[in-house]
Amino acid sequence: MAVDRLERVNSLLKRVIAEGMYSVMQGDDVAPGLFTVTEVKCGKDLRDATVMVSVFGDDALKERGVQHLQHNARKFQQLINRQVKMKFVPRLVFKLDLSLERGDAVLALLDKLETENGEPDAAKDA
Repeated sequence: MAVDRLERVNSLLKRVIAEGMYSVMQGDDVAPGLFTVTEVKCGKDLRDATVMVSVFGDDALKERGVQHLQHNARKFQQLINRQVKMKFVPRLVFKLDLSLERGDAVLALLDKLETENGEPDAAKDA
C-alpha cells in the first residue's frame, strides 16, 4: 500500500514540475522547452525528491540547464506547495538523466548492424 502511495506522489510531482517549467524558468537564458522531466523519486519519508531531467542540446548546455533547474529549486517547491496538499514539501535535487541518449545509441548500433548484415527493416517487409 505504501509503495502505491509513493508511486502516486512521484507521478503527481512529476506532472506539477513539468507543467510548471515554463512559469518557473521564465526569463532564464536556458529555454524551458529544452527540458523533459523523465522521473521523480521521493524518499520514503517524502522529505527529499530527486528529479531526473533530460536536456536537449550539447553537454555544456545540459550541465548549465541542470544548474539553472537546481538554482530554481525553491521556486519549484513553492509551486508544489501551492498546487499539492502535502504535510512536507520535499527538497528537490535535479539530476541529468542520460537514459534517452543511451537508448538512442543502442538503436543506432542496431540499425548499423542491420545495414551491415543486409537484413531488411521490419517496416520494409510490411
